[in-house]
Amino acid sequence: MEILKNEHLTIEVSSLGAELQSIRDDEGHEYLWQADERYWPRHSPILFPIVCGLWEDKYRTEGKEFAMGRHGFARDTEFKLLKKSATKLTYALESNEETLKAYPYKFILSVTYRLENNRIHVVWHVHNTDDKEIHFQIGGHPAFNLPDVKEGEPMRGVMCFDNMGRVERIYGNMGGCVRPERFDTGSVDGVWAFTEETFRDDAVIIDRSQLRQVCLLDKTAHPVVTVDFQAPAVGIWSPYGKNAPFVCIEPWYGLHDWVEYQGEFKEKYLMNHLQPGASFMSEYVITIK
Repeated sequence: MEILKNEHLTIEVSSLGAELQSIRDDEGHEYLWQADERYWPRHSPILFPIVCGLWEDKYRTEGKEFAMGRHGFARDTEFKLLKKSATKLTYALESNEETLKAYPYKFILSVTYRLENNRIHVVWHVHNTDDKEIHFQIGGHPAFNLPDVKEGEPMRGVMCFDNMGRVERIYGNMGGCVRPERFDTGSVDGVWAFTEETFRDDAVIIDRSQLRQVCLLDKTAHPVVTVDFQAPAVGIWSPYGKNAPFVCIEPWYGLHDWVEYQGEFKEKYLMNHLQPGASFMSEYVITIK
């Protein structure tokens, strides 16, 4: 476990999945979900080389069919610590014999965590080390403790979106995949309230670059956690039926398969492509208060 600390925040990161494990302020208050297995045994997994689910957990590329579980393999794979400084940690995962069995492309995925005052920059870098074009999706899945909600109390909360107009969602509850229809989230002037029932049909999925910022508010309507991103989609999720005292705000460069999708991997919705030697880089930023 590696630790970064400044006068505002202390974060911890594990080499397994290059996963953020803890975000504490200068008073020791924890903001990141602590992976209680009764609810959900993760903190902030990295989703790669797919985001969400494949239809029947299979995809087709290079003239072959491959199997891959939900959210891909990066979250369960050991990364190598490349660099550490007073403000920055960088981890990397390079394709190998095991990854090639599930994903026939060569790559280097690096993940950097950088502390800046009360902000955490999470930077993704995907480099194509293959001699052919590669196709991939990538996303974040950070889970945040709900302010003003104690364990055993009804799951509830309020968020603020940077879009003051109509915000639409799609559903991801059809065999772990989605249909293209959009529905109103019910946000009013950018304010959106949620309860346990909000997640009856799994994550609230907002695509088409409708949002660039999501804030989790406390009971005084003050932002406790803010997530800024440029990703074209964001998922908001808490496990239904568990009354879990946390919620995830997930920037995604990718999405589930459409229901009954039988097309090519490279033609999936929100797929990213890299020519040999090319790189993709993006970040999202977590601000604490």
